Amino acid sequence: MGSVRKASAWLGLVDDNDDERYYDDEYSEGPESADAWVTDPRVQVATDTAEEKGRRIGTVTPDSFRDARVIGEMFRDGVPVIMNLTAMEPADAKRVVDFAAGLTFGLRGTIERVATRVFLLTPANTEIVSGEPAGRREDGFFNQS
Repeated sequence: MGSVRKASAWLGLVDDNDDERYYDDEYSEGPESADAWVTDPRVQVATDTAEEKGRRIGTVTPDSFRDARVIGEMFRDGVPVIMNLTAMEPADAKRVVDFAAGLTFGLRGTIERVATRVFLLTPANTEIVSGEPAGRREDGFFNQS
């Protein structure tokens, strides 16, 4: 492509067909597979490493009380769980909270309300570290006292 043609393409005066030479046929056709992330070996390595070091956190947004089993199984395996009950009916949400309270009591964990209808269930071997805003700290970075 000549310099005048390149300048015209850059200004948008003509179509730049130069992109076609960089076109890769490998990704050209077909829908993206749903398990593309699952088959990626880097994802598996990250998952294995997180599981080995105990750095996993489960998030569950149950639709009904039947989904409480998932919460219980993850928590029983020692995984902290964030329960988001905003999609549930209030009566079912209360039942799930009661279930989670019994679960944490029985396995010596803790349950904390994070936001309205969002709870954090932590196993016994998990420490919760809460950061205070800088304005409240006594020895903060911007302490002017």
